[in-house]
Amino acid sequence: MRGPFAVLLRSPELADRVQKLGEHLRFNSTLPARLNEFAILINARFWGSKYEWYAHRPLALKGGLAESIADDVANGRRPAGMKDDEALVFDFCSVLHRQHFVDDALFQRAVSALGEQGVVDLIGVSGYYTLVSMVLNVAEVPLPAGVASPW
Repeated sequence: MRGPFAVLLRSPELADRVQKLGEHLRFNSTLPARLNEFAILINARFWGSKYEWYAHRPLALKGGLAESIADDVANGRRPAGMKDDEALVFDFCSVLHRQHFVDDALFQRAVSALGEQGVVDLIGVSGYYTLVSMVLNVAEVPLPAGVASPW
């Protein structure tokens, strides 16, 4: 077991339910992997979850996210050169994390681009990886030996 699950096993039923939710959000989301993983990186940076970043940056790049976009997020900057859907995900997730809601205009922009289910999936991935970040941070799960801090 690695990542948050070694910690979550201290509550086996919770670990099982968390794993099932994570499986759904990673593999059955209506969002393309590029956007789903981008949302996870935004969350990891917001929470300062280095392990989450370590685990998902390669998946985001494999999904098609430009390395420069990931680097900008790691450095606490609004990424330059984002595609329209990436800018939407960045705005939605950033506002949701900072303000704990999104205004009607941003919500409608998200629905237009992602559909209602896509918006719910985006909220779900943000909430799930907030839980994961909390577990990783509270348990102080370290990066693997030899892995440099992303920030």
